[in-house]
Amino acid sequence: MFGYVSVNPKALSEEGRLRFRAAYCGLCRELKTRYGDIGRLTLSHDMAFLSLLLAALYEPTETAYDERCVLHPLKPHHAVIHAGTQYAADMNILLAYYKCRDDAEDEGSLRGRAGQAALRKACALVEKEWPRQSETVRDSLRALADMEKRGCDDLDALARRAGDMLGACFVWRQDAFSGYLRDMGAALGRFVYLMDAYEDYGEDLRRGRFNPLRTLHELPDYEARMQEILTMEMAQCTRFFNLLPIEQDLELLENVLYSGVWGRYAQLSEKRKEKQA
Repeated sequence: MFGYVSVNPKALSEEGRLRFRAAYCGLCRELKTRYGDIGRLTLSHDMAFLSLLLAALYEPTETAYDERCVLHPLKPHHAVIHAGTQYAADMNILLAYYKCRDDAEDEGSLRGRAGQAALRKACALVEKEWPRQSETVRDSLRALADMEKRGCDDLDALARRAGDMLGACFVWRQDAFSGYLRDMGAALGRFVYLMDAYEDYGEDLRRGRFNPLRTLHELPDYEARMQEILTMEMAQCTRFFNLLPIEQDLELLENVLYSGVWGRYAQLSEKRKEKQA
């Protein structure tokens, strides 16, 4: 997974840090329970955030554990799971499988092929359980692949297709909140897609791979425009988030959306400034 959706630990209370870790460990536990050790390898901060968001919105009954695991065998750690964690685990598998398949088809990645083979059975179970989300992910990736093969320069169209995937995955239930969740997830998905392209631009250029920013990159104010575009997407994301009646873990969720998602951008931007200097 991409890993852009995480906390800013420097701006987070100790209580918030432990709560996020409990959600992360709970997701890891659920992936292990539902899909075995291969499921754990797909673990992402992105879906830990979704698990927290669904818990805050729907307030399902939570179960807490203090346990040891392979990664932390000496010291017990806290893990929290709920019905939304199970859903987040399924979406984690779905997105991880299609990310591997995309890497295998576009780049001939051996790691992608291995991941695709290892996750195929698990993904089939998810697709049966969640056909709406699965169909959107498949259709969006197919459309993206076609647009990239044609050398599409329509950045908005490319980002929209990428956003559709996460938007669909954010909708757990079809209810009064589903529209807000879809729009919020879509904006966050567009941000992640653009951030990934921003981070990978140099490597894509060296390897002769398609990058959606290739036209924008030629402009003299490229860096300023990228910051503006990314800021606009996160503004959309937080606008829909703020329409949800959330009180639980509000500080933690806001930490991710207003600060945590910018962590990698700040690192990359600083490196570029140092290189130019």
